[in-house]
Amino acid sequence: VQLQACGGGLVQAGGSLRLSCAASERTFSGNYAGWFRQAPGKEREFVAAISWSGVGTVYADSVKGRFTVSGEYAKNTVYLQMNSLKPEDTAVYYCATGTSGSVTNVRSYDYWGQGTLVTVSS
Repeated sequence: VQLQACGGGLVQAGGSLRLSCAASERTFSGNYAGWFRQAPGKEREFVAAISWSGVGTVYADSVKGRFTVSGEYAKNTVYLQMNSLKPEDTAVYYCATGTSGSVTNVRSYDYWGQGTLVTVSS
């Protein structure tokens, strides 16, 4: 399984970006997909997750109300719409997919994309 994340870039504070994550096969079926981010010198942290098997969507408190995770099952693609971006949102964003465990735990994910850099200027 390969995951390809894209959509990162440089944006001013208050702006928006949409990240996409495409899977090489129908890996999201029955599983969950998550977005994590890692800022320089910090640990990778949970951002949002989506499940097609009943959980729905889950968000970190820091992005709740600003970010929206969604998916197109037929296209094996998940998205992360990021609005009202803040400088502290600057990080490399990763998408991942997993089958069991807590969706907020990085160890619950089996496959990871290569990451896409989001930089928010003040």
